[in-house]
Amino acid sequence: MEGKLLARIGAVIFIAVALTVTAIEMSSKDDEPDALATRDRPIAPQDPLAAELRRCSGIGEAGPRDSGCLKAWAASRRRFLAPRDSATAPAAVAPKTLFPDVPASANRREGERPDVTAPAMQVEPPRPEIR
Repeated sequence: MEGKLLARIGAVIFIAVALTVTAIEMSSKDDEPDALATRDRPIAPQDPLAAELRRCSGIGEAGPRDSGCLKAWAASRRRFLAPRDSATAPAAVAPKTLFPDVPASANRREGERPDVTAPAMQVEPPRPEIR
């Protein structure tokens, strides 16, 4: 009986200490300022269109009546929907077969072009006979 009583008292003391430490930690304010907020950041040249779009989003319902906002939104649409140059477009990727271990000439006749759209067939290994 003594062992169970001591275990219960120990558990209650442990929980009380944990709750006290948690309450103290939650109520204390951070003495150190946020490192990211106080770090010097280089000032990069901003895109004037982005600055205008930020201004337009900040003025609320007056934005659709503002001529500067209408122009900025039109320029943003043109920039977003503009066709890409061939230099910046991703290169076309050749299709690959599902099973690259199978030689491409396994099922081809002489002079026949390979079918690159169909998956290659994988040859099933011979199974031992069950006796």
